[in-house]
Amino acid sequence: MDRRWLAALVDAIEQAARPEVRNVPCDASLISAAAAHLARPAPTFGHCGSAYSLRN
Repeated sequence: MDRRWLAALVDAIEQAARPEVRNVPCDASLISAAAAHLARPAPTFGHCGSAYSLRN
């Protein structure tokens, strides 16, 4: 199994947790775009409940 995506995720989380990164203010348009995205209803994927397959 390719775990590069997990290593990249951990690296991104560690970078975001650094104090010099956390002290930078976030753009208000990014916050409103994220809030709008999260306000949308969750998609449904037919009878299986997911767009992903365990058979990949």
